[in-house]
Amino acid sequence: MDEFKGGLIAAGLVAVSVLFILCNPISIVGVGERGVKVTMGKISPQSYSEGVHFVTPFISKIHTMDVKTQKSNIKTQVYTKDIQQAIISYVVNYNLQADNAYKMYREVGKNYQDIVLTPVVEATLKDVIGKWNAQDLVANRERATKEILSKLQEHLVDNYIVVTDFQITAINYSDVFEKAIESKVTAEQEALKAKNKTVQIQEEAKQKVISAEAEAKSMAIRANALSQNKALVEYEAVKKWDGKLPDYMMGNSVPFISLKK
Repeated sequence: MDEFKGGLIAAGLVAVSVLFILCNPISIVGVGERGVKVTMGKISPQSYSEGVHFVTPFISKIHTMDVKTQKSNIKTQVYTKDIQQAIISYVVNYNLQADNAYKMYREVGKNYQDIVLTPVVEATLKDVIGKWNAQDLVANRERATKEILSKLQEHLVDNYIVVTDFQITAINYSDVFEKAIESKVTAEQEALKAKNKTVQIQEEAKQKVISAEAEAKSMAIRANALSQNKALVEYEAVKKWDGKLPDYMMGNSVPFISLKK
């Protein structure tokens, strides 16, 4: 008899356990998530925070939405202002607004990245890139990136998405266009080198003219001074004399320098 009762109790406990599992009234919202409670098809107007929540079995259920920062690496094809095809690789960081998780679930669903985020990002990218010529875009990537980020933050905030960062990681054009840009850059560099060389030659010529003019003026000043002062003539001769008298003298010639004091 005791064994029979014990068996009944054990069976009862198992049945209760199975019934509890099947009719589980507990729902857990994990870290970095928000819960959306749906009761007979109706969404509660609030987002449930992390932790344990009780629901009515078979009537209510809590669905979870990820509100952590997420990162998407995407490539897309766009055209520049001068109709050059470009493959843009970019990274966008974003997260779902925690307090509005239930609104996103109600209006869009859990797959909001494909339905809302990606179309807005690609439209914004095409709009901004379309303002730049291909070669200028490479040099102004940072400006284009900042403009795209600003527009994304403005457009997506009303769609319950917070964009925290956007970066263009690569801009790839066709091989033909890449070679054309390379040739143009090389030609510009060679032209600049030639221009610099011309400037250098012109500057050297100017310096020579200035030097010649200065030398001519100096000579004119010395010649004028010598013509006006006999003593100065003798002084200049002394400066150039090596101290030796001629080995012979013809006629009655004597040194032109006066050695008398």
